[in-house]
Amino acid sequence: MLMSRSSLLPMQTSDLDLAAVTPVNHLWPELVGRLGLERSSRAARQALDLQAMRGGPGTFPLLLVETCGIALMERDALRAATGLPVPEGDGVLLLVSLPQLAVQLLEVQS
Repeated sequence: MLMSRSSLLPMQTSDLDLAAVTPVNHLWPELVGRLGLERSSRAARQALDLQAMRGGPGTFPLLLVETCGIALMERDALRAATGLPVPEGDGVLLLVSLPQLAVQLLEVQS
């Protein structure tokens, strides 16, 4: 289940077809190239703040790289659909590009 920041209403995981995405390593550099390091870091921090305020041990934040939209996602949903392990603890962020059908899992250092 996803929860968007704008409405804080649950959306279905099917709104994001996780089985169709490909793990990549280029989304963060692309975001920084487009927005700059400061604005990209601020977007990541806002996603992590959403997790701190509204998330729980079974969720982690995601950041849509095209719009800087943020949401919370269940760890088990990502693992079941993609096989990607999501590290436990704070500082984990999933970058998502819907047009590219790509994801990048980051561990953000505070």
